[in-house]
Amino acid sequence: MKPTAQAPLAGVTVIELSTVFMAPYCAQLLAEWGADVIKVESPDGDTVRSINDHQGSGLGPVFVTANRGKRSVALDLKDPRGMAALRSLVADADVFLHNIRPPAARRLGITGEELLEINPRLIHCGFRGFGAGGPYADQPAYDDVIQAASGVAAAQAVDGSEPAYWRSAAADKIMGLYGAAAISAALAGRGSTDLGRIIEVPMFEGMASFMLLDRQGGWVQNPPTGPTGYARTDSEHRKPYRTSDGHLSVMVYADKQWLAFFDLIGKPELGSDPRFATIGARTRNIDELYSILADEMLRHTTQEWMALFRAADIPHGPVNSIEDLFEDEHLVATEFFHTLDQPGLGEVRLARSPISMGVPPHPARPAPRLGEHTEQVLEGTGLGPDDVAKLVADGVAVALPRD
Repeated sequence: MKPTAQAPLAGVTVIELSTVFMAPYCAQLLAEWGADVIKVESPDGDTVRSINDHQGSGLGPVFVTANRGKRSVALDLKDPRGMAALRSLVADADVFLHNIRPPAARRLGITGEELLEINPRLIHCGFRGFGAGGPYADQPAYDDVIQAASGVAAAQAVDGSEPAYWRSAAADKIMGLYGAAAISAALAGRGSTDLGRIIEVPMFEGMASFMLLDRQGGWVQNPPTGPTGYARTDSEHRKPYRTSDGHLSVMVYADKQWLAFFDLIGKPELGSDPRFATIGARTRNIDELYSILADEMLRHTTQEWMALFRAADIPHGPVNSIEDLFEDEHLVATEFFHTLDQPGLGEVRLARSPISMGVPPHPARPAPRLGEHTEQVLEGTGLGPDDVAKLVADGVAVALPRD
């Protein structure tokens, strides 16, 4: 089967009115899949532009990675002329996404009901901290707040240790993925109805659902029949294992993998031990089993274990630092990283999309400088050059000078 020549979202126009991580990450995924993403920023720009921006370029590393491939329009939406320009963009768009808190969205007039009056085919996606209808609905939320509220932080506590956050803005990124999936599904559904749709992506409910998948335990039944949690992932012995000269990740899971491991360590009799003979028994005795695994891992070097596990088809992998990823032999072989010229910053190295869509990779484009495409985009709505120049002169819009 020959791959199709077009990216799946080619021809789709997305208006993104968002800042920080979650919604920008969603929009960046849509851009990678072929959409024309127009990022509407305030005259001050997305706050993430300044994170670790040691050169004062307005192009900090998080902004560059989460906003590559987009076009930037800078508008003051508190000015009626700025809002009129945004509405002109919405009129011809396929998708509008934002992460503005509901009270502010209502004040601005960008709710789904209001924008679908302008464009009945619009897919409107609002990211928010908490879903509508509950007592938290209008409260502010960031990644840390949601990790705590959804059970993530408590789940990191082992044997009475303190709750802890994942060392990543993971809730933001997970919800960005949820949003990209929902928007793609809505676009597919619109093909048969030609009608728009209002999508709500609440962080709290999304991350609660994410956590409950493998942690609901005995509480999946009503009334509960046992504790919450998952013994394997809760074990204090589940961690990268120390070898005689380093660390290695190994995930022995299925029956045949444990049998192979017991053979490797010269203890095949453990395969018929009632404590370890089935996945149910292993789960009940997971701490004891993982203690055996940890003790055995100290007997060989990392490279020796990797050779043994490779021969036995037991899942394993290196314990990479972030820096190690750039030299990982697999990522190098698959050309995972690419470089491009980032105006205002110089050459940058970025990860390509990990998802293959059966088309050649979408051409890599840099992240936009603030207002880089204001003139181009606004003139595309029918405004003349003098009209755009007036908006810029009055501070309603920010535009970079034409090259």
